[in-house]
Amino acid sequence: MKLIEAAIEDIDLVGGKNASLGEMLQKLAPQGVNIPDGFIVTSAAYFQYLKDNSLDQQIKNIVEQTNIEQLQELSLCGSQIRQLIQNGQFSIHMETEIIGAYRKLIGQNEDKLGVAVRSSATAEDLPDASFAGQQDTFLNIRGAENLLTAIKNCFASLFTDRAISYRESFEFGHFNIGLSVCIQKMVRSDIGVSGVAFSIDTESGFKDAVIINGSYGLGEMIVQGAINPDEFIVHKPLLKKGFAAIIEKKLGKKQEQMIYGTQIGKAVEVITTPVKDAKRFCLNDHQILQLSNWVIVIEEYYTKLKGHWCPMDVEWAVDGLTGELFIVQARPETIHSRSKLDCFTEYQINDTERLHKILLTGIAVGDKIASGRVHNLVGLEKHLIHEINFLPGDIMVTEMTDPDWEPVMKKAAAIITNKGGRTCHAAIVARELGVPAIVGCDHATEILKTSDEITVSCAEGETGIVYRGRIAFSRKEHRISDLPEINTPVMMNIGSPDIAFRFAHYPAKGVGLAREEFIINNYIKIHPLALLQHGQLGDAELTALIRETISGYECEEQYFVEKLSYGVAKIAAAYHPNKVIVRFSDFKTNEYYNMPGGKYFEPYEENPMIGWRGASRYYSDAYRAAFGMECKAIKKVREVMGLDNVIVMIPFCRTVDELLLVYQTMEEFGLKRGENGLEVYLMAEVPSNVILAEQFAVHIDGFSIGSNDLTQLVLGLDRDSSLVASLYSERNDAVKIMIANLIRSARKMNVKVGICGQGPSDYPDFAQFLVEEGIDSISVTPDSFMKTVNAIKEIEDKLVVR
Repeated sequence: MKLIEAAIEDIDLVGGKNASLGEMLQKLAPQGVNIPDGFIVTSAAYFQYLKDNSLDQQIKNIVEQTNIEQLQELSLCGSQIRQLIQNGQFSIHMETEIIGAYRKLIGQNEDKLGVAVRSSATAEDLPDASFAGQQDTFLNIRGAENLLTAIKNCFASLFTDRAISYRESFEFGHFNIGLSVCIQKMVRSDIGVSGVAFSIDTESGFKDAVIINGSYGLGEMIVQGAINPDEFIVHKPLLKKGFAAIIEKKLGKKQEQMIYGTQIGKAVEVITTPVKDAKRFCLNDHQILQLSNWVIVIEEYYTKLKGHWCPMDVEWAVDGLTGELFIVQARPETIHSRSKLDCFTEYQINDTERLHKILLTGIAVGDKIASGRVHNLVGLEKHLIHEINFLPGDIMVTEMTDPDWEPVMKKAAAIITNKGGRTCHAAIVARELGVPAIVGCDHATEILKTSDEITVSCAEGETGIVYRGRIAFSRKEHRISDLPEINTPVMMNIGSPDIAFRFAHYPAKGVGLAREEFIINNYIKIHPLALLQHGQLGDAELTALIRETISGYECEEQYFVEKLSYGVAKIAAAYHPNKVIVRFSDFKTNEYYNMPGGKYFEPYEENPMIGWRGASRYYSDAYRAAFGMECKAIKKVREVMGLDNVIVMIPFCRTVDELLLVYQTMEEFGLKRGENGLEVYLMAEVPSNVILAEQFAVHIDGFSIGSNDLTQLVLGLDRDSSLVASLYSERNDAVKIMIANLIRSARKMNVKVGICGQGPSDYPDFAQFLVEEGIDSISVTPDSFMKTVNAIKEIEDKLVVR
């Protein structure tokens, strides 16, 4: 049947993928979503093929005589069944129909035009789970004989070891499932770009993001996990409002690409990606936004069709000849869309010496921690996987995983791969199995030896960390619905953009503190002035590092502005439309000095803690250009991406005159308080901020108490000094008097005041003091959120009783 004749109600006849493609051709192609045409060999044809070749009973006998739990027996069983199917013959009638439809699809160019031959099972999404890569796809198939062979191979892929094991695990009958095959025109992504996209964040379940992975060549390399792809994230709500809401771009290594085969009998081959391509993004902004819009259209259509929210898993390709974008597959996402965000387990490393035990890092998949014994599979031929002594609880370490390994992967406590991105096979299966995985580690198979004891941590942000030995960690169960209702707004302190989506479902009233310096230190990684002026320094090594670091960007300034804007935007998007207070950079000279290039621009100070930091940098001739890049990044986040919930905060501002100089500098770079609704807060951390609170209040929209520095300066001690650490206390009466005075002054001037220090989290009596004084909001770190809300509830109840 023609692909366009299939619809979603035809799943039993054409399988889930083909039904979805047909439905989209009918309903979404008229809306501008490009989908390649094709035709379908139905599941009825598959069952007829088995009948014509008398295979039903033979297959049943082989399965019944096999102990599926014994991997060697499972391997032999699958091999025998696949051989039977591949050796079968199509009836004359069926062969004639298939070849006729094929020639009608591609015309007289069967030796020149390839087709994709895609499997589509009639029960791909079982109610409880769905493994990735269950059935096979064959690309660039040319000629009638090769097409018939590919269709047989698709039929046979219904009985791969992984598929047999999967159905047995769920007691799903082997003949209760049929296989349909789609023969689809190839998009020339072999000389273009391809990849996958999700209408949900695949790690956190955050609903408001489109996640795109892409690379050059055919898309199988991404699915297999053979490469580290580029990653793009787009904020759905603001994209729908017309903003260019790209909130993340990460350049992948894109080591290799799959192209059409250049030798006879070889449909595809893998080549090394040219360096110039590997060092630039595979999609431009227009393509990212177009693809994201299509993903949203697809999600909204299926949500309406099914009567409930239906996030989608999409495969896409860009034709290298025409530059056109196509959707080549779409199916419901089946992991996070079924998860319940109310209940979650928080994992936390308890070893304070762990930094000395780090062996390697990569891309974290999930948020769990596991310890175990390494089983290194480097060099293992994939057909020998069932012969290894892989024990339950072992940690799988390999170059990349293979779909045929899934019966073994079920035993793993964790998975580590050299290659792959967040949507590769290893990552998808790890999520389905509920085990932590770290992909894209580069050298895991060299560093980790079989029998090594290690700990795999995915609980520390987007970076997964492998530690030597068994590291102490704890688990804590939470239920968000158990949190009480309180009157005092509690906000989040978010240090890393990596964790923003993970905590977005908490009932926080926004972000009380997002520090730019974390983004600069961990994402930009170069002193901002060194980026701008390295060509004048005569430091060839620094220049080489910077040129390598800014790969994918036109120039150094664009690199800084865009990287900072992505970090800020990811946090702002997670909590949109609630306010997100972003503090301008507050590095001390000793901290900046240690960044690459910092030694050329940072003076030596005896006490950097009270030296050239915060506001005093921004308007100085020595730093103005660097601060200008921060302003441009904020402007992009608010005006281009549409995240106008971002509020900026000025730290360590000593005088009102200094505040006005900062405003003057901000305006030079396009940021003006009040323009486009921009609010500006002052970090209240210097005693003069409290003493002159009413004067400062005339020029700002709010205060945020920085209790760490305020305590230091009120008590006259260096908080970095261990010699006076015993005297440091936010609960000291002098500090509390200063805070109480600030709250009173702010209330008098009708200006908001909050606090973003750790004190309220650590000390319930300090939280009680703040609530009693009438603070407008309290901002805490995610790990303290539950505790703080409960503490505030107790305090508010006591105040009511009084």
